[in-house]
Amino acid sequence: MTEITRQLDPASGDEEHFLIPEDVYLINGAHIGTQQKSADMKEFIFKVRDDGLYVLDIKKTNERMKVAAKFLSRFEGSDILVCAARQYAQKPARVFSEQIGCDSLPGRFVPGTLTNPSLRDFREPKLLFVTDPAADAQALKEAVAVNIPVLGFCDANNDTRYVDVVVPANNKGRRSLGLIYWLLAREVLKGTGKIQKDEEYTLTIEDYEATL
Repeated sequence: MTEITRQLDPASGDEEHFLIPEDVYLINGAHIGTQQKSADMKEFIFKVRDDGLYVLDIKKTNERMKVAAKFLSRFEGSDILVCAARQYAQKPARVFSEQIGCDSLPGRFVPGTLTNPSLRDFREPKLLFVTDPAADAQALKEAVAVNIPVLGFCDANNDTRYVDVVVPANNKGRRSLGLIYWLLAREVLKGTGKIQKDEEYTLTIEDYEATL
């Protein structure tokens, strides 16, 4: 556990409070991992299925969603950059950024975006949010170089060495990505006082899902 995560851990007794019904996580496949697991993600694995897929612990996903929302709520939207190279991640990342008012780079990340001021699209965020540390490796590498914190959705096979706040979740599935971006947006909006109750958030999970 990183120092940032330790500071933001939910208050004692709050860990079991689910932000959404547990079934919603499961129906959308947020718990479905990969057929490989990394040593970094071992603590977030619930079990391995007969077909070899590692299953993520939804209770830990839920707990880290709270940590992530709390962390993001500390920043101005304009100081956050969301990267999403994966095809199914691009729409949810775009909608998320529109909702909380942050910057996003869906699709290919141009090398030097965080480190080369001469580039036209040079960015200076104070926080990088990656959808997948592997697919968004260049952005992650540059965030480390410029010494800004990183938050990331991490699957069973991800290396989390440079991710300060890990949210264990299926970061490859279309429906899972729609769900986790939708939920995190709702929780950040509550955390920043833009909405007070869950019911006030009118966008649906489907609004975040990439089209087939």
